[in-house]
Amino acid sequence: MSLRESPFPNGFAEALHTLGWGLVFPCFWLLDRLIAVCISTSLERNRRREEECYLHPLKVFFGFLLFLLLFIVSTPFAFLGFLFWAPLQLARRPFSYRHQVTTVEMENRNVGWEESGRVTFGFVTANVCLLPDGLARFNNLGHSQNRAMAIGQSIIQGVSRPHIRILIDSPSSCGTLSPSISLLPQSGSMSYGATDAQVQGGTDEQTVEDVLDGELPKASNTGGANANANTSVHTAGSQQQPATWNSNQNSNQQGSRGRRNPPRALRTLGKAGDSPLDVSTLFPANVDIVCLEEVFDKRAAAKLTEALGSVFGHILYDVGVYACQPCGTCSSFKFFNSGLFLASRFPVLDAQYHCFPNGRGEDALAAKGLLSVKVQIGLDKGERRMVGYFNCTHLHAPEEDGAIRCEQLDMVTQWISEFQTTTRQQDDLVVFDVLCGDFNFDNCSPDDRLEQNHCLFNDYRDPCRAGPGKEKPWVIGTLLQQPTLYDENVKTPDNLQRTLEDEELRKVYLAPPVSQGSAALVYPEAGEPWVGRRIDYLLYRESTLTDHCRTEVEEFTYVTQLAGLTDHIPVGLRLNVTL
Repeated sequence: MSLRESPFPNGFAEALHTLGWGLVFPCFWLLDRLIAVCISTSLERNRRREEECYLHPLKVFFGFLLFLLLFIVSTPFAFLGFLFWAPLQLARRPFSYRHQVTTVEMENRNVGWEESGRVTFGFVTANVCLLPDGLARFNNLGHSQNRAMAIGQSIIQGVSRPHIRILIDSPSSCGTLSPSISLLPQSGSMSYGATDAQVQGGTDEQTVEDVLDGELPKASNTGGANANANTSVHTAGSQQQPATWNSNQNSNQQGSRGRRNPPRALRTLGKAGDSPLDVSTLFPANVDIVCLEEVFDKRAAAKLTEALGSVFGHILYDVGVYACQPCGTCSSFKFFNSGLFLASRFPVLDAQYHCFPNGRGEDALAAKGLLSVKVQIGLDKGERRMVGYFNCTHLHAPEEDGAIRCEQLDMVTQWISEFQTTTRQQDDLVVFDVLCGDFNFDNCSPDDRLEQNHCLFNDYRDPCRAGPGKEKPWVIGTLLQQPTLYDENVKTPDNLQRTLEDEELRKVYLAPPVSQGSAALVYPEAGEPWVGRRIDYLLYRESTLTDHCRTEVEEFTYVTQLAGLTDHIPVGLRLNVTL
């Protein structure tokens, strides 16, 4: 059974909702601009200093007066619209769904699965901080609409490229090599993945400033299943021979038109040493499901939906509830939705959302909760159809409220179990069960010990976790320091990649662990690496899969492609499932 696209039961209710929101929106937008005109990001302040612009105080003064006047004028219309909009929230399904035919052909990595008895799936999660522009500036991020378009284009650019296997002819080579963009021709430190063909075509390098001013990242034409994904990389529009990497040549012999970084041997996960870890400047290729957090702005969600629709044919957005809800379902009036956004290549069979009823403080203004979906893989084994379960959440944010997060983890465990019990059918062959999101606690801070010991981690496996309060030595934090988002070492994908691979630089640019109370923080322990706060999780479990299905991690990826566009590091996980 396919989902209905409209969140309303009939067209009349949807039309009334559109009318009500149309009356509310001008007031909402003017309030957003009123806040935004008063708050500058560090990037904007640096730009004004470089340009020696001294008129900004006048812009703030007159802009504030103008937006305040218009806000006051629009208030009566907003109140009238609110009378239509608020009651209709009780009839609204807590998410919108979009289904469209994809236009980008993707490589099918599960061809021949019947003979191999294995299937593979890729997942990505990222907190993109797409709040209304005025509120995003409190996190040193602005231009939410431009960032939404750039984020969508960046994701498509990464996931639609072929899955590259680099073959090395040197007998001295050891280990698997990274399929990162660092092996591809690049124009410079800020090319957003541009290839040599783009460089020789005269494409200028893009900067974070260009993207935030509305210029989208240049999309390289490396996607599609027809591209050669084994030993070479074809550049878009090039009539020359494919660019190949020969490990016996130095960088000067590889060609002078574009800079190439040397290939990097991947570190490995677990004792077996057969699952590579990558810090990549591109999103992983052939991702099946993308989950984003903090997509609170409706217009930003619409831009993401439009951008991702060419690859991901099934998108759930505007997830969450608004206004007042029945007693016991939400804690207070909700001004914002949950911020969850899910894009899937697989058809969505069922979806369910639950709102956390225990939000407090500023977090209570948003309808944070859990989104659970059941997807149909499109493969059958005998008379049984393959399906997967994917769950995403965003937990309570204030650092001191660990007890609230633990309660929410209890709810997550219960709601996932109930959803799978009610939607699982006898002919289902469950091949993955994944939980991801921004948990707002890490596995190294003394202040987060309560959450670190939660029983959820006995059920779901965390590839990065060695035990409660202890990370594996290769782990990297995913939360950036907001004041330094536009420093040279972190504002481009290449530079951020190098920073994450350097422990001393990580100490400067990643958020450090949180101490417990007034106790002095001793971190890291002797002989342990400095990790930083890893609050973005991708977990999986086997206990709910169909009998005989076994899961192993093929690759875990830290992605730097959104450098300068968000204050989190996206993470990716690829699972191999043996049937």
